[in-house]
Amino acid sequence: MEENGYTIVLIEDDPSYRDMVELILGLEGFRVLSAVDGEQGLELVRQHRPHLVLCDIMMPGMDGHRVLETVRNDPQLAELPFIFVTAMGERGEIRSGMAAGADDYLPKPFSADELVAAVTGRLRRHLKGITGVSVPLPEKENARLLERVTPREREVLALVGEGCSSRAISERLGISHKTVEVHRANLMRKLGAGNAVGLARWAMVAGRVAR
Repeated sequence: MEENGYTIVLIEDDPSYRDMVELILGLEGFRVLSAVDGEQGLELVRQHRPHLVLCDIMMPGMDGHRVLETVRNDPQLAELPFIFVTAMGERGEIRSGMAAGADDYLPKPFSADELVAAVTGRLRRHLKGITGVSVPLPEKENARLLERVTPREREVLALVGEGCSSRAISERLGISHKTVEVHRANLMRKLGAGNAVGLARWAMVAGRVAR
């Protein structure tokens, strides 16, 4: 799949999770740079200046907390979106990580849908914080959205923009998971969005049009 322009550094010592995340995000068009430990991960972050970091907490040597601390103390990296990947039983580690400046956490085990939702949701919120919702958009994009997308599809699009998974959208809107997937497919076709990140971008357009 063609890359969507976003680079993610993945720091994960478990090869099974590392391979899975690389595959899932690669299919969504992300460029994924992987590291097996904290030291290697920081080297990749400094070298490539990614758009987001996915980092395991419990690793030998430099753990995730030290990676986060180093990133947050570097003025050139301090605003980098940072998501912890952690085992379900490490709730104390999660609280410590969020207090130290992590933006989000993704508990293991997670589904492909949950991974993509966490990444695209965080990227969208970061982009929104940088650009602000009042930035004007080209008229043709506004018109395309208003002319091609139904009200129900706009509801689905808005929830995609919030980082909701298909299951969460199904529950929020009271429709089946299959119906959500049909709406997502229609949105991708109508808007020319090749993946979840593309839909998240259009969700920002929808939010501004609504205003």
